[in-house]
Amino acid sequence: MVPGIKDTLIISQGSQIFDNPLLIGGKKFDLRLYVLVTSFRPLKCYLFKLGFCRFCTVKYDKNITELDNMYVHLTNVSVQKHGADYNTIHGGKMNLQNLRLYLESTRGKDITNKLFTNISWLIVHSLKSVSYIMANDKHCFECYGYDIIIDNRLKPWLIEVNASPSLTCTTVNDRILKYKLIDNILKSAKNAADPTSASSGGEMNLGNFQLLLDEEYDENNVKQNVSKHNPNRWK
Repeated sequence: MVPGIKDTLIISQGSQIFDNPLLIGGKKFDLRLYVLVTSFRPLKCYLFKLGFCRFCTVKYDKNITELDNMYVHLTNVSVQKHGADYNTIHGGKMNLQNLRLYLESTRGKDITNKLFTNISWLIVHSLKSVSYIMANDKHCFECYGYDIIIDNRLKPWLIEVNASPSLTCTTVNDRILKYKLIDNILKSAKNAADPTSASSGGEMNLGNFQLLLDEEYDENNVKQNVSKHNPNRWK
């Protein structure tokens, strides 16, 4: 935890100001992704596939006169919902699947796949960087809310990682997504603690979660078959 900042685990490159965010419809946005960690040592983490984008309600303008305009620069729903242009139906949100389709159609499939691969690496490395100082209890788990922004070269930047992220619902789709999130967290955490699940890498019965890294499984797998190369496994 960062001293003096409640429920914030990591503050990263987001503190570095850059003026080239990726825009859709002329508006700035960031990603909210959910990551489940069932163990830090060895690290075992999962990514919820139903993340979403959060949009500003006013088109991006880097002119110094708009520097203090929160509706241009801050994507937080807690801020944007007070704006005159806030849409209560979609809540200024777009699901991750639609983002991928948009990027594939405008930037190409290969570049889009590379972006999402880099996002997965970003998550894994951020967790590995703090794994040695985190409290570790095999009977506990944690869901983190990752805030990530993408620049116009499709490079992902970590803004922050929130422990116990808000599950407040602002739209019908938001409620459905977060209901699935809670349901999948409980089921996945149970399966992660089940020895029969661990023996298969914890990849079964995960709902909308996908395994990002299982250091224990990888280590055992390498010991059992040192010569076998699996490019789909994290190193």
